[in-house]
This record gives sequence, C-alpha cells and structure tokens, in this order.
Amino acid sequence: MSLTRLCVLVVGYVWPEPRSSAAGGHMMQLLGSFLSAGWQVTFASPATLGEHKADLAELGIAECAITLNDSSFDVFVEELAPNVVLFDRFMMEEQFGWRVAKHCPQALRVLETCDLHGLRDARQQLLKARLKAPDASDDFSDLFSAALDGVYPAMAAADVTLREIAALYRCDLNLMISDVELQLLVQQFGVPASLLHWCPLMLDARPRPSPDFAERAHFLSIGNFRHEPNWDAVLWLKNSIWPLIRQQLPEAQLHIYGAYTPPKATALHNARQGFHVLGWADDALEVMAQARVNLAPLRFGAGIKGKLADAMLCGTPSVTTPIGAEAMHGALPWPGAVARSASALAEAAVALYCDESRWQQARTQAQQVLASRYDIDLHSAALVARIETLLPRLAEHRLQNFTGAMLQHHQHKSTQYMAQWIEAKNRAAKNARPQG
Repeated sequence: MSLTRLCVLVVGYVWPEPRSSAAGGHMMQLLGSFLSAGWQVTFASPATLGEHKADLAELGIAECAITLNDSSFDVFVEELAPNVVLFDRFMMEEQFGWRVAKHCPQALRVLETCDLHGLRDARQQLLKARLKAPDASDDFSDLFSAALDGVYPAMAAADVTLREIAALYRCDLNLMISDVELQLLVQQFGVPASLLHWCPLMLDARPRPSPDFAERAHFLSIGNFRHEPNWDAVLWLKNSIWPLIRQQLPEAQLHIYGAYTPPKATALHNARQGFHVLGWADDALEVMAQARVNLAPLRFGAGIKGKLADAMLCGTPSVTTPIGAEAMHGALPWPGAVARSASALAEAAVALYCDESRWQQARTQAQQVLASRYDIDLHSAALVARIETLLPRLAEHRLQNFTGAMLQHHQHKSTQYMAQWIEAKNRAAKNARPQG
C-alpha cells in the first residue's frame, strides 16, 4: 500500500472553531499536519454549525454532515474507504467506532482525546466536595498535588472514565495532548504505551515581535465560557483573587474575554471594581499581547491550556495554578508564577505586574518553553511518521491488543442491537403517521 496519498476521515464532536477554544485550535493543527503530508481529508460531524466555524473547504477539506444512530453512515464510510479514521473525543468513537470497524475494518482508528475527561470530571467532583466542607479555606494545595495517583480512586469509580478507557483500547492509536496524562494511563490504568502518542499543541515557536513592559497595561483572563473550568476560574477571580489585587493596585483593570459569554458572566461586569467582562475577542493573540499579565486560576481541568500557550507566544507572563501549568513546561521554569491559594496568586500577579525585571525574565522563559515543547515541525512529522509506521503492520498491532478486540466485539454487538431498535422504532413512527 502506498502511503503517499492517504485518505483520512475525521469524525468531529463539533465543527472546529480555532478562535473559540484550544481544542478547536489543536484540531486545525492536526488537519494541517495531514494536509502537509499530501493526504486527502474529509471532516464529518453530527453537530450543528457554530458561529465561529473554520472554513474547511477553503483549505481543501471536504465537509459532510452525518447523523447519530443512522445507517447512512455505513454507506458513507464504505464508499469513502478511508485509510485512517480519527475520532474527535471518545464520545464520537462510542457512536461511530463500531460502524467503522464493521464497514471499514482496514482503516487505522485514531482517537484525539483532547484531554482526559475522566481526570477533569474527578477533579471537579473533588473541588465541589472541598467547597462544601465547613472548614474550607482559600488554599487549595490539597487539590493541586503533582502526584496523579491521588486522584486515581476518584477516576476509577466514575462511569465517564470506564467509557473513556474502553474507547482508548478500541482504537489503534490515541493522541495525548498531555504527557502527564499519558504517564497516568500507563502507570495507573495499565494502558499499553504502544496505543498512545504524545501530540501537544503544535505551534510556530519562532520569536515574534510584541509590545514591551512599558507598552502594556491591565490584567487579562480569557477562555471559552462553555468550558466549566474557565467559568469556575472567573468566579474565583471575582470573589477572591481580584479583590486582593485591587487592594494593592487600586487602579488595576481586569479584562475578561471568552466565546459564548452567558448572561451569568456578563452580570459579573463591574467597571467600578475594574472587573470588565468583554465577551468575544476577534483576535485573542492581539488582546493577549496588549495585556501585561495573564491570569488563569484553574482549580480543576485536564490536558494543556491554549490560553497559556497563547500567552507564551505573545510574551505575556501567566499566573496560574499547578493544574494550569500541568504538562505545559516540563522541567523548564514556568514563565510567570504558579500558586495554590487566592492570596498567593494575587501576590504573584502584583509582583509580575510591577517588577519589570521579573516580567522580562518570564518573557524569556516563555520562548524557551515554546521552542522545547511545542515546535510544529517536530510534532507534525512525528505524528505522520507514527501513522505511516502503523498502517503496514496494523494486523500485528491489533493482535497485541486483545483487550481492545474484546471490547470492540462487545460494543459492536450491543450498539448494533440498539441502533437496529432505534431505526425500527423510527420507521414504525413514520409509518404510523396519518397519510394525506
């Protein structure tokens, strides 16, 4: 089989919106890697079109709307006959993976995990319990442990984790944006390393001009409001962190941007307090480059954070938590500050905002992290090479993954019966409608 002109089908959870979320940006980076390799790419999704959807057709990517629980997908995938099928998040593998396995068994099945949903969910539940505790303080050191084995019991008991790990096994290759989560899967869950591939954000790490310390003003926080960790961070800023910053910097301003801003977020806007909820930013990098300090006080979450990578690209120091910085900088110094309590975050933010030498040092460290961990050419080539290496030995690769084959078998049977029942029910309902 020639690998010079592969056909790739991407089954998207949503249509990519690179200006709305890091997940949308990473999907566009993956698509760009496939196009650069000279491969033919089709993007299909059952989602409705978002208002900030990327123009895939302009890039030469075919678009196709598909339907959940509909056998028309079987005909579609048989006719397309892709060499590679990439599922965008495990929910799409659950819905369409068994159909691909049945009607296009020769295709390499790849899962873009985005982040570990089970890890994010477990951390959110731990945070909720922590906030309900009668003696709850504003120091979250106990939740920010670097050792993920502490969160394993909460993950292992959750339905979302069981579903997610099963999907990982059913796929031939799983793309992990976080090397910390990759280690968690191998060391705690026993997932074979042969099924995993580290594929972080892929960025143009070359230095770019941006305003210097004296040309910048204000604090910034940015993130899609549909992503629950971002909303929680805004609430923590509003209620705890920002008042402490304003005590020391009475004229300070915080500009909060994010796609899909809900009324509950705009209700927090208070110009007198310097707390400005500004909604959608037409150019996230532009507003990031104008800010002096980026605030990302994430109390739960998973994966790696696009807002923090954007800050590095713009030379903007970031103040965040251990969860925000997790898997972002490896063994290199963090370009800004990492803290575990509201008071420590506020203190670090004020210090960076006022101390030009500290600010300049963080800016230099950001460039070092970008060059070391996010080089687009390096990671794009590694991904293409991994796929091209696996395709000729796919049968052997699957033979070494008996657990995946077993889960694939049982999913196929149970999902097939459910799909047949749904289709029969729909036909009966249609035939029962009055004619005329």
